Parts: sequence; structure tokens; C-alpha cells
Amino acid sequence: MRYARFVKGAISATASAAVCHALMTAGYAWARGKAATGEATMFAGAFESLVTTASAWALMPFLLGAGMRLMRETGNITLMVGGGLVWAVLSLSFIDEIDRPGGFMPLHALAAYVLAGAGLAGAGRAGAGTERR
Repeated sequence: MRYARFVKGAISATASAAVCHALMTAGYAWARGKAATGEATMFAGAFESLVTTASAWALMPFLLGAGMRLMRETGNITLMVGGGLVWAVLSLSFIDEIDRPGGFMPLHALAAYVLAGAGLAGAGRAGAGTERR
């Protein structure tokens, strides 16, 4: 078992979660600002919220894979797919905490995501030529 892969997965998950969380915080602030500008429509800010959520969900697997590739790890499909799905469920569960002014996802949820990312990275199969002999 390669324990370095778990550590690299945790590093990649931490960096990816920080980027996507910052994106969601800024995007939801943009949506709140759009809704507060005085538009009298019922769905003011809904498009901005949708774009923010979709971009964070689409960006997460890419960031996880790129982070692992930067650390010279291959065979990251398990981390990318699993980490993207876990992020979607987690961010959807805590969307109210992120969406309020000055709000953020609870630290225990982010720590659980990092642990899940480390586990998924360790569950992935390293590509050919990366195993130590």
C-alpha cells in the first residue's frame, strides 16, 4: 500500500475544496447582490446561483485530477468521480450555510471531505510505471 497516495489525495482534496468553496461564496454573494438591486422579479439571482453551483460541481473533478497529476500520480478516476459526487452532495447539504452573508461550510464537513478524498485517492489504482519495485 502506498501511503503517499493518501497524503497526496488529502492535499489535492484540500486545495480543490478551498477553490470551490471560495467560488461558491463569491458566486452566491453575486447572486444576492443581483437579487438586492431592486429587480422586482421572483427569480432575481436564480441564474447566478445556478451558474455558481454548476461551475463549482463541474470544476471539482478537474481540480482533483489536476492536483494529483501535479504530484505525479496517475489512475485518478476513482478520486475524480467519487470526489466530485461527494462534493455535490456535501455542498448541496450545506448550501444555506454557504449562501448567507459571511457564511461558510462547517469545518467538520470540510474535514470529512478531505478524509473522503484521501480515501478515494488511496482506493484508486496507480497507473503503470508508478509503482515502486
